[in-house]
Amino acid sequence: MRKLTYFIACSIDGFIGDPSGDASSMFTYLDEEFLEFLKTEYPETVSAEGRRLLNLQDAENKHFDTVIQGRASYQLGLDAGMTSPYGHMREYVASSTIEKSPDPNVEIVSEDPVARIRELRAEEGGLDIWLCGGSRIAGALLGEIDELVIKTYPEVYGSGMPMFGAGFSVTAFALDTVRAFDNGVLVRKYSRKR
Repeated sequence: MRKLTYFIACSIDGFIGDPSGDASSMFTYLDEEFLEFLKTEYPETVSAEGRRLLNLQDAENKHFDTVIQGRASYQLGLDAGMTSPYGHMREYVASSTIEKSPDPNVEIVSEDPVARIRELRAEEGGLDIWLCGGSRIAGALLGEIDELVIKTYPEVYGSGMPMFGAGFSVTAFALDTVRAFDNGVLVRKYSRKR
């Protein structure tokens, strides 16, 4: 069975964006050391435009061959003119407001994202599935998430878009690894306790 991994950037206090969803303040931490980590360990999580800028067009996917994201996260790509921001993977967007996909590589999941994720997880072979964001889809899929990879940036937001936009629910994960970078970023990896 394929894993669903929530690979996400957040502030120290657990927000993935400010109250409007903007997380651009975190971009200042994309220094040489941290970019090298992303390029070598998680190249598939770099958008198509980022891959072009970083000369990663031919980089092989290491962990994921499928990505799912919520409508608000996808909108960031659309606003930048990218209808398929992760064209090097199979792309799914959970949205009840987008009626037709603007790109043949992007499938719109308009109903029951949990059922669709279960279908994708049950597929034989291939790599795992990346939950790219955002808050509401992460909350809806919390019961399906097998792994968390949290890039924690040394900033406090105070309020904003939480990692999980869901009601109160205690869900236990076990810490697997922590990697610290000179710029203050921590990357923590957790596995779901079953």
